[in-house]
Amino acid sequence: MGLFDIFKPKPKSASPSAPPPAGPADKNVARLARVVGDRLSQTYDRRDAIKALHEMKTPDAVSALLRRFTFYVEPSTDDQEEKDSAYDAIIETGALAVKPIKEFCKKAESVTWPLKMLRELLPEDEYYKSVVELLGEHGTDYTRNVEPKVQLIGALEGHASPDAFDAVAEFLEDVSEPVRFQAVLALLSMDDEQAVEPLAGRVADEESVRVRNKIAEGFVARGWRVPEAQRSAFAGAVSSEGYRVGPDGQVGSPA
Repeated sequence: MGLFDIFKPKPKSASPSAPPPAGPADKNVARLARVVGDRLSQTYDRRDAIKALHEMKTPDAVSALLRRFTFYVEPSTDDQEEKDSAYDAIIETGALAVKPIKEFCKKAESVTWPLKMLRELLPEDEYYKSVVELLGEHGTDYTRNVEPKVQLIGALEGHASPDAFDAVAEFLEDVSEPVRFQAVLALLSMDDEQAVEPLAGRVADEESVRVRNKIAEGFVARGWRVPEAQRSAFAGAVSSEGYRVGPDGQVGSPA
């Protein structure tokens, strides 16, 4: 090292926490995302943006494309065509699309389309594991929009696994009646007798007639018996709808 090298200023290194400066590709994705996510954009502009993002096949492009599923436009044929194109673009991105789809689900007003995407992209066991994890992001307290909870619980219908059962059973206590009703449907669809106790216990405190009736109907259809400790409360809760509970706990249909 020479004498003058000692006094030469050292180049400044970027802060390790600072993100790299946005490059042309980043700015392009951001621009296209604004177009795709704007219902007031011209139809041909949105379609061109979807096509451009389709060609990128990156996680950022997927995040941008997912914005198209946050609104509806008229006519319905245009809306469906644009969403089908965005869907195809996301699916063709493959495994790289999974993470941005899951992140989108955590904030989305509706998860019908992204769940359809995950169903296509993931093996069955991974798909249901993802649904359970996404459902776990929600609590049973009040929320303005209950659709994501209803849709996630509905996606677990017919899937009898311990994790799915536990995740759904929690929502028997949700403050929203539509969520509780969907939880009852999902538990009954699993056709697992471990649902007997939590469902029977729900009946006594349930204010919704349709929830009580659905539980009673489920017991009749499956021949499930109400546990002895819960029979009196169960019978009292469903008697006004014509259901009856025999001494052995068997539930009888309305005459």
